[in-house]
Amino acid sequence: MPLAATLAETFAGGLRRIGRVVVDAVLPPRCLACGDIVGEPDSLCGKCWAAMNFFAPPWCAICGLPFPHPIGEGTLCGACARQKPSWDRARAVMRYDKNSRGLVLALKHGDRTHLAGAFGHWMQRAGREALDGVDLLMPVPLHWTRLYQRRFNQAALLAYAIHAAGGPPVAADWLIRRRRTPAQGHLGPLARERNVRGAFALRAGRSVAGKRLALVDDVLTTGATAEECARVLRRGGADFIGVVTVARALRAGS
Repeated sequence: MPLAATLAETFAGGLRRIGRVVVDAVLPPRCLACGDIVGEPDSLCGKCWAAMNFFAPPWCAICGLPFPHPIGEGTLCGACARQKPSWDRARAVMRYDKNSRGLVLALKHGDRTHLAGAFGHWMQRAGREALDGVDLLMPVPLHWTRLYQRRFNQAALLAYAIHAAGGPPVAADWLIRRRRTPAQGHLGPLARERNVRGAFALRAGRSVAGKRLALVDDVLTTGATAEECARVLRRGGADFIGVVTVARALRAGS
């Protein structure tokens, strides 16, 4: 690199550091969960970090269900061994529980859209196995009426945040939700499957044949939504389908 360019880069870096000091002095970064002052923007304080149940191996090679004890590489959980899902690999950052619920809902319903940036970095790291070699990120779509009410699709914000953290490009409108489905929150597994059956489609003129794709959403609960989206993509000829979420709900005792 030429000397002039090196000096310019060094000078610019110095200005950024000075600017950061000034901004932090006026508006110090705060914990994403509790609001206490922290050392870095878009981070959690030590107490809140320790309260989150972050996922790590050993886990199911397909769905990422954590195992309580070390186990052989490539091992499947009981559910995946009985019936492989339509997608190939799913990974989540953390368990959806009383500690993480507030953060996830703050993005989804609390208009705290800045949380997507931190989540995207976490998802990029935690989801490496589901993102490896992927051509496109596909956020789970909202029906246009719900998008109009909420003003944003949290799954799309997360997909763009993963991309900004070094992930693949985003195909924000390739999947569409062709009918408005009732909220899934209080439905059981079978009701969730019926609720989303036939709800998604690939936009006309878009081809996923031979592509490696990753679905992006905020929470994986029963997997019904991801399964229905994956079926659409598989019928379109997708070669690989990953699933990456911020959180995953687990049954008590899991």
